[in-house]
Amino acid sequence: MGSEVGAQAARARALAVLRIRGRALAVALLPAAAAVILVAGGTSDHLVGPGWDAARAVVSAVALAVLLAAGVIALVVARARPAVSPTVPIAEDAAPDLYRLVRDLAERLDVPAPSAIALTPDCDSWLEDRTHPAHGPPAHEERDELAGAAGGRHRRTAAPVLVIGSPFLWWMRVGELRAVLAPVVAGTGPSAHPDIAAARRFVRGLDAAVATAADRGRCPAFRPACAGIGWVARLLLRSCRQHAAEMERGVAAAAAERAQAVDYGVRIVAQEQVGLAYAGWDRLLTRVALPAWRMGRWPSRLDAGVVAALTELSRRDRLAEGFASRLGERPACDLLEEPGTVDEAASLLAARLFHGGPAECGPDWAPVDWSEYPEEVVDRKWRTDAARLHRVLDALGVRRAPDPTAHDPNGPTLSRVLDHLTTPPDTDADADTRATSPSPGTPGATPDAEFASRAPAAPDTEADAGIDADIDADLHPDEDTPRTPRTATLAARLSAELAREEAAAPPAPVPGTSPSGQAGPDALWDVDALPLFPLQPPRTERELLADHVTAMVCCAAMDTAGAQPGLDWLDGPALMVGGERATDLAPRVLSLVEDGDPDPLRAWLSDLGIRPEKPVRLV
Repeated sequence: MGSEVGAQAARARALAVLRIRGRALAVALLPAAAAVILVAGGTSDHLVGPGWDAARAVVSAVALAVLLAAGVIALVVARARPAVSPTVPIAEDAAPDLYRLVRDLAERLDVPAPSAIALTPDCDSWLEDRTHPAHGPPAHEERDELAGAAGGRHRRTAAPVLVIGSPFLWWMRVGELRAVLAPVVAGTGPSAHPDIAAARRFVRGLDAAVATAADRGRCPAFRPACAGIGWVARLLLRSCRQHAAEMERGVAAAAAERAQAVDYGVRIVAQEQVGLAYAGWDRLLTRVALPAWRMGRWPSRLDAGVVAALTELSRRDRLAEGFASRLGERPACDLLEEPGTVDEAASLLAARLFHGGPAECGPDWAPVDWSEYPEEVVDRKWRTDAARLHRVLDALGVRRAPDPTAHDPNGPTLSRVLDHLTTPPDTDADADTRATSPSPGTPGATPDAEFASRAPAAPDTEADAGIDADIDADLHPDEDTPRTPRTATLAARLSAELAREEAAAPPAPVPGTSPSGQAGPDALWDVDALPLFPLQPPRTERELLADHVTAMVCCAAMDTAGAQPGLDWLDGPALMVGGERATDLAPRVLSLVEDGDPDPLRAWLSDLGIRPEKPVRLV
C-alpha cells in the first residue's frame, strides 16, 4: 500500500474493525478461560470443596455452550456466501485489447492488476471482491487472467474483479474509458493490503450471515438458532459500521490521489460523458426498452441503442458539431472481439434486472432487433392495448357503433371510445347512469344511450362499490384520478383486466441451474428478488387509460390514414405521419380522458384525415 493519506487512514480503520473482531473472540473465550482456571485450581488442590465443584460444573457447561455457539456463528460467517453483483463475465480471449489496457493502466499506477473483468448493464464501475470459495471458478481454472504466467498459483488470487458499465464501452472513446477506469483500478492497491482485505472479508461475512439468518427457507427447523446468529451478526455490524464506511472512504481517496497523474485532463472531459451516458441509458430503458419488455420482447442491442439515443439528443440540443469529431475516434467497444455478442448478453441481463424476465429465450420472451422494433413492439403494443380497451367496453355493455360502409360493420372503432368518454352537456355528475336515451339520429349518441339504458338484472355489489369509490374520488380529485365517473369506471376496469392478464401469465422458469442440474452463473446472486431495480412504479389508472386511448388513436391512424409505427430513441414508440413524428397527440388525449372533451382530439383527427368511424384491426 502506498503512502497516500487516504491509504493510511483506511488501514487505521481496518485495524479498528479487526479489533472489534478480536474483542468478540475474547468475549467468546472468556468463559472457557474461567473454566480452565477453575479446573486447574481443582487439580492442584487449591480450589476444592462442594462450592468450587459446583462452580466448575456450571462454568464448564457455560463455557462449552458459549464455545459451541461461537463456533457455529464463526462457521456461518465464514461459509455464508456474500452478495455478488449480477454481471456478464468477459474472458481474456474475448477482449484481449481491453485486458491489455487494464494491465497497462495498473502498471502505470503501480498497483496489482484486477483478476478479471466483467460488465454490468449500468453506468458505473467498481472493484468487487470475489475471493469467497462460493464465487471461485473450478480448480482447473484458478488462475489470474490479467497477471499472466505469474498468476498461476495453487491458491486463488486475492485481486478483485473489475466491473465496468457496459454503456461506457459503447459511448466512450478508448482514451475516455482509460481515464474513467484509472481511479477504479488504482483501488486494487489499498485492497491488496492484508489488514484491509481481512477487514473487508469480516464485514462481508457478517453481512452474508445476516442474510442467511433472515432466510427462513434455509433453516425452517432452526429458527431460534438462526435468530440468535442474526442478532449477533447485526450487533457486530453495528459496532464496525462506522469504521468500515470510513475505511472505504479512505480507500477511495487513496485511489483518486494515485490516479491524478494518469490522464487527468482527459478524465475531466470523460466525467462529462459519464453523466451524459447515464441520462441516455435511463431514457433508453424507461422509454424504449420497458415497452418491449412488457410485450415479451427484449431489445438485443441496448448498448448500441445508447449511442443512437445520445446522438439524437446531441442533434436536438444542437451539439452535433461538437460530437461529430468525438464520434470519429475509436470507440471503446472495439476493444472487444465480438461486441455484438457481449451487447446481447448485457441486454438480456438488463431485462432480468430491471424487469424480471426469464434467463433464457422462448416463445414469449424473444430478442428483437432495432430494425424490427416498430413492427414487433410498437404495432403489437398498440393493437394489444386497443383490443383490451374494447374488451372492457364490451364488459361494460357499451354497444359498438356500426358503420354500414365498412367491410366489418360491427368492428371496433375509435368513435366508440370517443363517444363513451365524452361528457354529455348540461348534466350532473351522476347523469351518465340516469340520462334518458337521446334521439337515434344524434351523431355519436348511440353508444352513450345504450350504456345508459342497459339496466342490470341484479345489483352488482362489486361494480356499485367501484362506482361509488370512483364518484367519491371525483368529488375529491387528485392528479392521478380521472375526473368523470364514466372515465373512472373504465380506468378501474382496465386496471383490473391488466392485473388479471399478468396474474394469468405463466411463471418464468426457475433460474440458477443449467439443464444438467449444475449451478449456473445465476446461483451467485438472489434471483428470487427479481427485478432487483424496477424502473418505474406501477402505472396509475389514469395513465393506463390514456395509454390505451392513445393506442386506439394510433391504430386508427395506421389503418385509415396510412400512418406507420416508429421508434424515437428518446421517447420510445412514436406515430409517424407522412414521415414525421406526431408530437401533439398526448395533450389532446388527456383532454378527453381528464375532462371528457373530445373536440381537440376530433380536430386533430380531421386535420390528419383519420376516420374514427372506420373499424381497425386488432390482435
